[in-house]
Amino acid sequence: MFEFCADPSTLETGPWFACYLTNGVHLLFYQSFLTVLLLLAITAPVALAFGFAGAAASRSHIAPLRWFGQVYTSMVRGVPDIVFFLFFVIALDQALEWINHQIRCPDWDEPIRQGANFTVCQAAKIPLSSSPQWVHEVYNFGVAVFTFAIVFGAFAANVLFGAMRAVPRAQLETAEAYGMTRRQSFWRVLVPQMWIYALPGLSNLWMILIKATPLLFLLGVEDIVYWARELGGSRTSQFAYPHPDWRLWYFLALLIFYLGFTRISEVVLARLTTRLSRGQATMAGEAQRRAGA
Repeated sequence: MFEFCADPSTLETGPWFACYLTNGVHLLFYQSFLTVLLLLAITAPVALAFGFAGAAASRSHIAPLRWFGQVYTSMVRGVPDIVFFLFFVIALDQALEWINHQIRCPDWDEPIRQGANFTVCQAAKIPLSSSPQWVHEVYNFGVAVFTFAIVFGAFAANVLFGAMRAVPRAQLETAEAYGMTRRQSFWRVLVPQMWIYALPGLSNLWMILIKATPLLFLLGVEDIVYWARELGGSRTSQFAYPHPDWRLWYFLALLIFYLGFTRISEVVLARLTTRLSRGQATMAGEAQRRAGA
């Protein structure tokens, strides 16, 4: 980045570190922080949408829909995350390629499953091997978001289902007695009030999601843990910037990042809890009413 970085071996300590921390590989390390934040920003609302759909399905009066919601929440929550990440990504990738293979290569006469190998025509590969690198990266990131959303959506569904049941049934019956349909009472009475009951569980789930981001490397995404391990390892004189094993310092930087992000999340969630408690028949809501009296 700097002109004096042409020959790092001739630099003093200060300029050497300036060049070391601004080289191309470190820029990828800094970019991986944005990747993690982008993953959280996209995954959280998508997982919440999956969770809401799963919770609504679990309390549906339509039996097949109710069974689907219950199976989704129970199955995903019962499988270890790392096992689900490995299995689901492979299954999803092969399913997409199989569908694409049936469309693009109808005359293919060789078996797709050859022992342990899954073989499709080149035109059915997703993404194509000739695609630019950014296409592969976007595809891997999209699969990561979808996988995270499926897993954490199941946990969110369980939290939201419990929050829906926490809303007093008498309020729904009163709404229906005043002429509201079941759909209207759901959207106008149940949904607005359930969030205060769901927020503690969703807050905990958000913290778990933050801690789970290092699983990105299982999905082919070069995350901050991957780069910390790569950059922190010892480098001999054959490299432009030789140094001893610095992984401790890189992982310490990650620790500070995660703790700082967690603290910011706690402050935001606490303010959101205070806002949602207004007018609610909860301990926090009663405390606010007494304070305002």
